[in-house]
Amino acid sequence: MNKETKRDAVNVALVVLGSNIERQQNLPAALERLRSHTAWLVTEVSSIYESAAVGGSGPQPVFWNAAVCLETHLTAAALRSELRRMESEMGRHRSADKFAPRPIDLDIALFNDCELNIEGSPIPDPDIERQAHVAAPLAEIAPNRVHPSNGLRLSEIASKLDRSHLFVIDAPNSPPR
Repeated sequence: MNKETKRDAVNVALVVLGSNIERQQNLPAALERLRSHTAWLVTEVSSIYESAAVGGSGPQPVFWNAAVCLETHLTAAALRSELRRMESEMGRHRSADKFAPRPIDLDIALFNDCELNIEGSPIPDPDIERQAHVAAPLAEIAPNRVHPSNGLRLSEIASKLDRSHLFVIDAPNSPPR
């Protein structure tokens, strides 16, 4: 997107990021890739949060998570495709184990006020209502954004979840917010 196109963007997406393989390098690198992409404009970036891995059959390294708000002319499907391409470029290989460790995870949490399903991935992301590591960074960058399925503001959802295992990270390599 050129600067004039960025100003006229019509779609607003909230994207959540996560990494538990070389997270100190991968999460900041993903934020930089998102910021420099020409198909959207990143307007907000959350703090980085550390949390234990959720799910899976055994112990895993802890995760770093964050969220960004971006404006784009891409459709939700095209945005998801581009995010998957970025994951692949950063070494993510999706497997049947959805809880497997990963260098980067980039998921659309909300897209405008839409309720969608893109190849089995629901939007809004159901983890917004279940997981503090998803809800907290989203609420930080868009506290008054209303969840289209339940009518609650993101700040309300985040306040109802247990955040005792969630820690804000001051990452030395993280790009400025």
